Amino acid sequence: MNKKKIKLFGLVMMIFSTIFGFANSTVAYEQMGYGSIMWYILAAIFFFLPSALMLAEYGAAFKEAKGGIYSWLAGSVGEKIAFIGTFIWLASWVIWLVSTSNKVWIPLSALLFGKDTTQSWNFLGLGATQTIGLLAIIWILGVTFFSTRGMDFVAKVGSIGGIFTIALNVIFCVASIVIWIADHGALKQPITGWSSFTTSPNPDFSTLVALLSFVVYAIFAYAGMESLGGVMDDVEKPEKTFPRAVLISTLVIALSYSLMIFMWGISTNWQEVIGKNEANLGNITYVLMNNLGVVLGQALGLTAQTSQFLGVLMTRFAGLGMFIGYVGAFFILVYSPIKSFILGSDPKLWPKKMTNLNKAGMPAFSMWLQATIVCIFIFLVAFGGSAAQKFYTILTDMANVSTSCPYLFLVGAFPFFKQRTDIERPFEFFKSRKWTWIVTIIVLLVLVGGIIFTCVEPILQHEYDTAFWTIIGPVFFGVIAWIFYHQAVAKGKLNK
Repeated sequence: MNKKKIKLFGLVMMIFSTIFGFANSTVAYEQMGYGSIMWYILAAIFFFLPSALMLAEYGAAFKEAKGGIYSWLAGSVGEKIAFIGTFIWLASWVIWLVSTSNKVWIPLSALLFGKDTTQSWNFLGLGATQTIGLLAIIWILGVTFFSTRGMDFVAKVGSIGGIFTIALNVIFCVASIVIWIADHGALKQPITGWSSFTTSPNPDFSTLVALLSFVVYAIFAYAGMESLGGVMDDVEKPEKTFPRAVLISTLVIALSYSLMIFMWGISTNWQEVIGKNEANLGNITYVLMNNLGVVLGQALGLTAQTSQFLGVLMTRFAGLGMFIGYVGAFFILVYSPIKSFILGSDPKLWPKKMTNLNKAGMPAFSMWLQATIVCIFIFLVAFGGSAAQKFYTILTDMANVSTSCPYLFLVGAFPFFKQRTDIERPFEFFKSRKWTWIVTIIVLLVLVGGIIFTCVEPILQHEYDTAFWTIIGPVFFGVIAWIFYHQAVAKGKLNK
């Protein structure tokens, strides 16, 4: 019986659900207001579109390989760079665990209390940031404990979170349109000419370096395409379907982000709502959803008390959907990346303990080692003396830079992958060697520029701890990978 192939619409929906994130629009509005729209469009054109087509070629050529991006890099530029590059890719998920294990308490607070109360949490004399850090450590240890026992069925909860996220998008759009009609087309965040779309109301993004650093936020919003590289053999007529799906997805996702960022201006005045100290990169989604509910109530002519209740209801709904989604994601990501990397790479590179699987088929030792590293990072960041707003900025910048770095390897290796003549290529979009190099250089410049400016900007602001934690993730894991590989060579486990 022939396996049913993925058609154009199905592939577009897969790409959209993998890439698009509701919270990315709230983060963009918090950071840059309407000014973020331009950067999201530029990132779609100069990063997402070309890199997605590159990853599609990798996935088609190495469709039989089980090691994912490790196999792609090893088949293009050799095992050493593949090992280091994939280790840094693993680091991006480790940093995601560090970042999100701290942020997961905000949607829980929004669900239970109708607002973010985490900034007032304390335990045994510890401040809010330290208390959240302690809870994050407990969370990581708990998730790792259950995951090593094969309780991956809990990840199915994530699909319910996906339903809530779709509902969240629909509610947001409907509520915004109702407010816009009731206000006769007026915007809470007024447009004062083209400058509204080129500058930021956020004083932290008033310099050129800060504006350019926002590229990483936009890149992060489009990241995740590498996870779809392995579906090429399931796509109907991939040589035609995949480029069409990528083009359509680029247009749809870029327009969706742009429209949603603009629609936040219907209900939210930046200075009045976000300019207050309680809004930060961790709770911005819930602050904006609460405000949306209040403004919707006012637009409908409801009483002040009913409008406040509607705001709390919106916040609780957002908290429920995001929290369920986080739970599902954690139970997958605490073992899936590390398992695929360890089993996909040469076992000679690893100490035997790290490759052993327990009765549940999990690399328990490696998972607990990962949990230890994550907990150390959480402790150092949380107890480093940062206030809440700065704390979540550090976590977000860490995650953004770590997620962007693996693309340096994947994009940089692409011209060398194209030079191989011994590979069957079921799908090939970049047929000219000249254009392959031109596109590669453009995408690398976007990536490198965004990463450098993200790391330099806090240094210029004399926020050296933010700069340190932003840079340390990829550097730390890159050095560890280099040591691992060279020790394997020195011990004769691998040829040079």
